[in-house]
Amino acid sequence: MKSLDFVTTMNGQSFPPNLPDATPQGQGGWRVAAVCLLLAAITFAVFGQTARFGFINLDDDKYVYENPAVQGGLSARSLAWIVTHADCGFYHPLTMLSLMADYQLYGLQPGGYHLTNLLLHTGSVVLLFLAMRRMTGALWRSAFVAAVFAIHPLRAESVAWISERKDVLSGFFFMLTLWAYAHYARQPSRARYWAVVVAFALGLLGKNMLVTLPFVLLLLDWWPLRRWSLNGAGDGKGLGPLWGLVKEKFPLLLLSLASCVVALLVSQGLSQEVLFFKRVPFPERLGNAVVSYAIYLRQMVFPVGLAMPYPYPPAGWPFWVIGLALALLAAISAAVLASWRARPYLLAGWLWYLGMLVPVIGLVQNFTVHAHADRYTYLPGIGLVLAGTWAVGEWSLGWWHRRAVLGGLMAAVVGGLMACGWQQTTYWKNGETLWTRALACTSNNNELACGCLGDYLLKHGRIPEALTQFQNAAQINPKNFVFELKVASALQLQRRGAGAIAHYRRALHLQPDCLEALNNLAWILAADAHADLRNGTEAVSLARHACALTQNSVPAFIGTLAAACAEAGQFDDAIHSAEKARDLAAAQGMDKMAARNDQLLNLYRSHQAFHEKP
Repeated sequence: MKSLDFVTTMNGQSFPPNLPDATPQGQGGWRVAAVCLLLAAITFAVFGQTARFGFINLDDDKYVYENPAVQGGLSARSLAWIVTHADCGFYHPLTMLSLMADYQLYGLQPGGYHLTNLLLHTGSVVLLFLAMRRMTGALWRSAFVAAVFAIHPLRAESVAWISERKDVLSGFFFMLTLWAYAHYARQPSRARYWAVVVAFALGLLGKNMLVTLPFVLLLLDWWPLRRWSLNGAGDGKGLGPLWGLVKEKFPLLLLSLASCVVALLVSQGLSQEVLFFKRVPFPERLGNAVVSYAIYLRQMVFPVGLAMPYPYPPAGWPFWVIGLALALLAAISAAVLASWRARPYLLAGWLWYLGMLVPVIGLVQNFTVHAHADRYTYLPGIGLVLAGTWAVGEWSLGWWHRRAVLGGLMAAVVGGLMACGWQQTTYWKNGETLWTRALACTSNNNELACGCLGDYLLKHGRIPEALTQFQNAAQINPKNFVFELKVASALQLQRRGAGAIAHYRRALHLQPDCLEALNNLAWILAADAHADLRNGTEAVSLARHACALTQNSVPAFIGTLAAACAEAGQFDDAIHSAEKARDLAAAQGMDKMAARNDQLLNLYRSHQAFHEKP
């Protein structure tokens, strides 16, 4: 750790001494406390409503209310599970641990999970303010940056969605890393350095998007900490050479590299259920990345029409849109580069924004169906607010009544964002409001929103409305077998067997080993009330395939095989399968299923097949 020994800061201070609103360290403690309380208050004012919200029917099931590992609570077994398993396509053991702790406290009451998200976000807001003030010495500018981060409408997706616990949890440790680094940079020591390392490691265990944080720290070394110069070597004012600061980040870079390797290994082991979405060619992804950078800029300034998700355009972005976005990014980059000496905060904030978005800008596609997402701006957007705040602060130096005018502007911006943020958060109340809003704000190719809205309607007994949404989703993406299944389930509930059969066949054409389609189609062919739809021979073939794929371990599938054999006149096989299904169900604690198969055995023993009533 020799690289730690040479590091100093500008004249022994951790912030530029000539800032007009700089507050000397150790003074204004009551102001700092008051700002922290105010930041917490406005955060709760916007997002406190989420304590009354429910679960969302996207990922919340996989993360919480249908996840047996999470519902096991905190135990040695659950701790072993989270360390050795990647859930929902990600390796984020700390996130899963926090959800297990929530289950221990709240059971399946969603308000408790929302409250934890809110508390983590509030902690991040306060830590961001404290870290920025420590680094810059600027009280009110730091407070404004933290306030915008706290209540911007783009934050709603990260805070109001329980499944995005990984955002607010990793964000908390991101801010804790910044705060620890601000103290380390002011007075380097091994203990303070390892506090930075530990906070960063915990953040990566929450979400691996933090892999770019070492580069953010290098930017902060340049501005506002002024620990190095773009000229290379020291300039006689205590500025250290860049290479020494890079070596200082080696442990952090190694952690980032390890996190990237784990993410790659997890993505290669994804189950087939998350690979049915559209695979986007790299040139199209490249164009989308350029446009997304521009869209996020627009959303930071004009946060209207926000939704989840934003689908890819059916034919990709037009070349003229990509060209305009590229020209905008190039113009901004040229402007901040031209002013890097006079206004270093512009380049630091711009590179923060560009760099932190790299892991989620879509150049590498795993299983996403969206072109961009509000939650991806959770940390990168801070760079834009930081640059803009300091630019306005310097631009206003010659204004008359500067403090009053700036105070009024700050209040107006914060008030406007609070109103917009509160409204955006209301859409996350339940699945119906969320997906209806998404369909209202996005184009007609939002297959995910159609499918999820259909799911919500189906679970609430609104079958005709659900069927419409599933049909819309299937039309948008005919190659998605999941929508055919949803494809088919709604029609089956309506006892519209012919239509259900057609959609199950299409699902099996797209995914021949789809267990749900195999079993459900076999059941209709074996037991439908309409004789013209029944086909015992095909039903037996489908049911045997489902049982073979599951190694005859699923009692429901074996019960379907029994019904199929009876329809085909194979009553000895029907009796044997029904007995096996009964015994398996009893052994697995499925008492109702065991009793049902026991009843059907009487039919099969009398050489009668089971048929549903019309």
